[in-house]
Amino acid sequence: MRSRYSAYVLGRADYLRDTWHPRTRPAAAWVPDPALRWLGLEVRRHIVHDADHASVEFVARSKVGGRAARMHETSRFVRENGRWFYVDGDTR
Repeated sequence: MRSRYSAYVLGRADYLRDTWHPRTRPAAAWVPDPALRWLGLEVRRHIVHDADHASVEFVARSKVGGRAARMHETSRFVRENGRWFYVDGDTR
């Protein structure tokens, strides 16, 4: 989760695509918003469901156009061939 947050901060669309599971990955590439400034990540909970499935609850803070925003999500991850992939998430 932290590496994906860092990719958002750095505008690394290639890393986000490579770590998104192919069956849920959007067809269109993510394009970073130059006006968006990421302010921090708080990982609230990490749950290992089994050796190849986990979830992470987090809050990411950002600011765009002087307005603060929060993204609160519980993300699901799956490990395949030793690599973790983001599958999807539930936002709050």
